[in-house]
Amino acid sequence: MLDKLHFLYTDVVFQVSNFLALGGDVLLLIALAIFVMWGFIIERAMFFYLRYPVKARHIKALWNARNDHHSWQAHQIRAALLGAMQQQTRAYISTVKTFVALCPLLGLLGTVTGMIAVFDVMAHAGMGNPRLMADGVAKATVPTMAGMVGALSGVFAIYWLDWQARTRLDDLADHLDTEHA
Repeated sequence: MLDKLHFLYTDVVFQVSNFLALGGDVLLLIALAIFVMWGFIIERAMFFYLRYPVKARHIKALWNARNDHHSWQAHQIRAALLGAMQQQTRAYISTVKTFVALCPLLGLLGTVTGMIAVFDVMAHAGMGNPRLMADGVAKATVPTMAGMVGALSGVFAIYWLDWQARTRLDDLADHLDTEHA
């Protein structure tokens, strides 16, 4: 069993190192951007499932402990409570959007550097060596694909995060009723 795990580990390391070599140094930047982006996405998911319910219960308890729900001051307190919770639910979503926009740009950087490699090969070896040109084309296309895949995964996460923030905040606003208290 241990030999099988060791073989799997070395195979994965070998495949990843080949992929990084195929796409060039820009793939490391793309991988780092995707890793950081998903770190923020996971943090937000943990917030919505672990910390948000506790914070929402606390805000509901504060609101329900008030005797006055109708005055101007009560409306201002309600607005402040909802505003503070909105800031907390929307935290880092703009950062994730920035990383989603950054991934294709890094892929484009990889495309440019790969095409420079192709032109360099053409300048030194001429058009007669298609194998050398293929390496440059791979360095041009693999980072583009990696950047687009990273951005696409982030786009789906952004829609989910926006939906979570919007629906949870609307639900909290419904519980902080000012009319029938």
